Amino acid sequence: MDHTNTDMQLCSIIRQNLESCILGKSQEIGLLMTALLAGGHVLLEDVPGTGKTQLVKALARSIGGQFRRIQCNPDLLPTDITGVSIFHPRDEKFIFRPGPVMANILLADEINRATTKTQSALLEVMEERRVSVDGFSHDLPSPFLLFATQNPIEFEGTYMLPEAQLDRFMIKLTLGYPDEATELQMVLSHQAGQLLDRLEQVAEVEDILRIQERVRLVHIDEALGDYLIRIVRGTREHAGILLGASPRAAISLLGAVKAHAFLDGRDYVLPDDIKQLAQPVLGHRLMLHTEARMSGLSAADIIAEVVQQTKVPIRLER
Repeated sequence: MDHTNTDMQLCSIIRQNLESCILGKSQEIGLLMTALLAGGHVLLEDVPGTGKTQLVKALARSIGGQFRRIQCNPDLLPTDITGVSIFHPRDEKFIFRPGPVMANILLADEINRATTKTQSALLEVMEERRVSVDGFSHDLPSPFLLFATQNPIEFEGTYMLPEAQLDRFMIKLTLGYPDEATELQMVLSHQAGQLLDRLEQVAEVEDILRIQERVRLVHIDEALGDYLIRIVRGTREHAGILLGASPRAAISLLGAVKAHAFLDGRDYVLPDDIKQLAQPVLGHRLMLHTEARMSGLSAADIIAEVVQQTKVPIRLER
């Protein structure tokens, strides 16, 4: 039995399950699947009502993962996320009461409404997959993925995400409004009840852990690795960039392109994998000079320019 083919088929089933619930967003679901298989966190930036929360819930239900949701606001404390140690008088010792972070999939809704102090509580969680409370470390369930949403048009009562936190999100994506035909289909289907309520589990979290291990074994030629690094370094050298992509960004991009190749049925990376993932992985990490922004340039424009100017290797080994 070819376990690799079986895992690829399972990924296809999970994707179809999500597409049955979130209509007309195949490309965005593909990026979500890429992050899932690469073990990366996702930032979803969009206006309210476009299905961000429903998409994350659908993913958790599809893989049978433990799901927790945090509604971020200025009153939210770091311990409301990580948990707290409480003194137990009878046993005369402190007992750790875990917070909602102890889940396979954590949704931080409207993350930019939480204070910077509370946002910083997620830094260790995102990088180390553990929390430290009162000097003791507690490992998170595996797999663990953070999905954070934010509204791009509301500024009152919001806090900018620090660069160090943005850099820990593997992918940033937007869902956008559906087209007219899809929106009509969506409205009519909701008359029969929520699509999410009818969604069935099609995989186990153990399946995801196994597939993540297979994704790490996807081959990338040394010349393609150099091509990837040259694109990342190119963002730092562009005249319009104040802060370019970090070495962590390069690691994230490598993991994402391997997952993208696996989802495409391959055990090796192609240049097109890197080209397609450069924007969703690197775009949110770049900080532009004021002059570049005023001239109408965007991070997407600069990444497209860097990719176009970076020479693709001709001879590859597989």
